[in-house]
Parts: sequence; structure tokens; C-alpha cells
Amino acid sequence: MASVRKKTFTKSIPPDAEFFTRRGKEYARWKGRNGRTKTAIVTTIKDGSKRLSIESATYVARFRDGAGIIREVSTGCRDRDAAITVMNKLVSRSEKVKSGILTPTEDAIADHQRTPIGVHVAAYLTHLLAKGVSEHHHRNVKQQLERIVEECGFRRLLDLDGSTIEQWLTGLQVSARTRNTYLSNAISFANWCIRTKRIASNPFKGVAKADQHAGKTRTRRALTVDEFKRLLRAARIRPLLEAKTIRKGSNKGKQTASVKPEVCQRLEMLGMERALIYKTLALTGLRKSELSSITIGQLDLESPTSYISLHAADEKNRKGSEVPLNEDLSCDLREWVSRKLKVAQDAAKRELRAIPMRLSHGTQLFRIPKALTRVLDADLKWAGIDKTDLRGRTVDIHALRMTFGTWLSLNGVAPRTAQAAMRHSDIDLTMNVYTDPKLLDVTGAVNALPSLPLDGEREVTEQQATGTVDERRTLAPLLAPATGQRSISLTSTDKTNPCRVGTKDTSVMHVSVAADRTKAPLAPSVNNHPQGDSNPCLQDENLIS
Repeated sequence: MASVRKKTFTKSIPPDAEFFTRRGKEYARWKGRNGRTKTAIVTTIKDGSKRLSIESATYVARFRDGAGIIREVSTGCRDRDAAITVMNKLVSRSEKVKSGILTPTEDAIADHQRTPIGVHVAAYLTHLLAKGVSEHHHRNVKQQLERIVEECGFRRLLDLDGSTIEQWLTGLQVSARTRNTYLSNAISFANWCIRTKRIASNPFKGVAKADQHAGKTRTRRALTVDEFKRLLRAARIRPLLEAKTIRKGSNKGKQTASVKPEVCQRLEMLGMERALIYKTLALTGLRKSELSSITIGQLDLESPTSYISLHAADEKNRKGSEVPLNEDLSCDLREWVSRKLKVAQDAAKRELRAIPMRLSHGTQLFRIPKALTRVLDADLKWAGIDKTDLRGRTVDIHALRMTFGTWLSLNGVAPRTAQAAMRHSDIDLTMNVYTDPKLLDVTGAVNALPSLPLDGEREVTEQQATGTVDERRTLAPLLAPATGQRSISLTSTDKTNPCRVGTKDTSVMHVSVAADRTKAPLAPSVNNHPQGDSNPCLQDENLIS
């Protein structure tokens, strides 16, 4: 027999309560948080202590469901007649299940329709954690689903509607990619609701995705080797020079401010760290989030081939990789780890602690600031590099990954090898998205084409005398280097310094370098040692204006 009633529960008696007796029952009277006076019956529980007996505000329906199990369901009604109406609907639904008019799945879906949607979102987020998603992904999904629920006015699963979210997405002032991320998370949530028998179909299934290629908001460009050297130099010296720069008064702008030696040492360390962050991103192709996760224990700098071990949980494709390092970067990282150890040892001496002999494996390799993009913008400005070029292409943190891919192509690395180095699943992404065609030596490739005289009678000696042909130059070695060699295209005005590239009056040099491909660096070497002035690539005094 179905029935409705208000359930009772007990709670502790407030310390300021006063007791009185009415009609043979003991009561307690106290003031609640809102200042109102409250009254409740005092009851004695099994252990002999006294507690307040509180009656719930709404009615609960008790009935037998379609499977014959006795259930208690909150009606959400304070009025008894309204609660009885809800109970009768539940009983009627149970009878339909027994007679086969409704399936148990449809009956379970009906139970979830009246539950607040926040309960379902919380259960979905718990499911994601159990699934093993990263903390970053979990946080993004939570923020986006909560924003969708709030701004679309969804209160229950019954409110989910495709046209509502489509209209909301259209009004969002975000990129097409971000809009598609919101839609993807909403669809995934609805699919989970279907699997857990909360809804029958996905209300967002027909919502169209935005075209991410139409009206693209940002196009990145790669840095030249010369630009990157200037960026590294700016990153190293800017923190200290800014500290020495006077901000006010008659000496405003002069670098004559007094700075304590310990502050100088800290700022030099900061500049070195920033330069190494840029250099590691450009010579490994690591993403910012991936580099942020690297600890000392993930470095192997003593093996014949140095590498960084990237954990699967921190990689975008969740596979895990061993990222190779060239010798130039390996030397810098060894020196950086030694400096960090020296700083830790000095701090231990000052604080009278045990002096560590080595850094713990969990020590972060770099402290990457959240505002790294703003730091990069300031370093670009200091180095005299335009953030946005005349074609509207920009330089940001992820452009350093594009720089890595472009440098691989410039150094004659085979496309399939470049794809593996970039850790891409599609070679088209490596060749067309992460390779800047403006930096490729197309002119040099065209000049390597064979000479084809129309008369067919001209002597080779005559052609050599006019400088129009070179017997040693052929198309095949340039475009398809032989095994064990790589073709490097350099553009320079000073042939004695091949590191200076990108100037107006250019001449093209093609250098065939015999080297073991397994040992040759995948990208141009950018020396960043403090004593690196001996490197001819860093001897230009006009790198920074």
C-alpha cells in the first residue's frame, strides 16, 4: 500500500537551548542563525543521551516499484495533497512497467529527470577522475560545463536543448576552436548520461561545429636563427638591466642604479632560466605544459644520447616519449642543474640544514611563470623583434614549436623523421602547419635546376666562363641528400660567419656536411653559455639595439 509521510531525524541540542514541558512532552527552544526562535521535541536515544527530533519539511512517498521493490522517494512537496498526487504518478508508472508498457530503462530515465543538473555534472566529473584524465583536463571540463549550465539556464536534464546551446555558442566571443571545445564537452556529458540511463538521446547531437579554418584568428611564424639568438641574449640580460635602470628623475633611463650583489646573482639566474626555457622549447619541440612537468629525475644527460623522458600523463597524446637532446642543449642543461644544486647548497648553509649532495628527482627543471607569454613579449621587444610581422603572423610560446619544425626542414631532415621528432600522428600537420615556408630556401632549390640551352650546341667551357653552370651542382643532392649527409641552406652576407642570416643583400650557400645522422643535431645549434662570446655566432655587438 502506497503512502506519504514526513520523515524525522535527530540532531544535537544547541548549548543555549532552554527546556520546557507541554502536554507531557519535553521541548527545547533556541534561536537559529537567522535570529528566529525555533522549537523541537526532545527525544532520548538508545545510549541515554538527549537529542532534538526534527521533522522534514517535505513529504516522502513510499511505494512498490515495477520490480516489486519497496522504495521511498522524496516528492519535494510541503503540502500533503500535492505529495499524494506525486505518489499516484509514481504508482501509475510502476504499474506500466509491470504490464510492459514502459521498460525498466525508461522508468530509470524518468527518475533522473527531476534531479538538479548539478548532481549529474558532479557525478560525471567523478567519472572522469576515475577514468584517469589529467587534472588540467578535469578542471577545464568542470569550468566549461558549469558555464554552459549557468548561462544556458539548464536546471534539470529535461531542460537540455540543442537549439539553446547553439544560440549560446553563436554569441560567444571566442575562437572557433574554443567554441568546439565547449560543444564537445557538452556532447560527451550527454553521451555519459545516456550510458548511465539518465536520458534517452543526446539533445546536442545535431548542433554543428564551427569551422576552425574559416576566419582563423592567429597565424604563427617561425623565428630565424639570427632572431632567436637575439631573443636569447635579451632574455639573459633584460632582468638585470631593468633592475639597474633608473625610472624617475633627471637620470631616468640610465642603467646606473645600485643593485646588491645577491640581487644581481638572482637576476642573472632568472635571465639564464628564461633563455634556457626558450632554447629548450625551440630545440625539443616540447609544449609549454609538457616542459612545465619535467623534473630533474626525467633528465638523462650522462648517456651517449641525452634525452628527456616525458611521462604519458603529461603528454598531449598520452603515450609518453623520450625526447632527444642535441649536445649543445645537453651542455647547457648540465650547467643549469649544477647551478641549481649550488643555489640549494648555499641556502642549506645559510639555514644550517644538511647540505644536499644532489638535487632530488622531484625538483622542477624550470620554474615556468604563468605569464610566460607576457615575458616573451617583453623579451621580443627588447631584442627588436616584431611580435606581429607585416603579414599579420605572430610569435608566441607555441611559435617556438613551429620554429623547431621549420629548423628540421631547413637542416634537410626527412619528413618522416621530422614527424617523429614533432610527435605528430599526421605528417601533413608537420609539413604544412608546423613548417614556415617563408624560411625555406626555395630560391636555392630553383637555382640548382640544370641549365637547358635552347640551341643544345653551347660548350660547357663557355657556360663555365660566364658563370651560368657548375658541374658539381646537381638537383638530387640538394633535395635528397645521400645517406650519411645532410644539406644545409644558409643565406648570409658574410660568408665567414654563416650564423648571420636573413639580411637584404643575400647570397646562397649550399654546404654538404658529412655526418652520422644518428649523432647530428636535429636543429641549428644555438649556444647559450655565459662564456659563449667565444662562439662566432654570438660576436655581433649589434644583436640588440
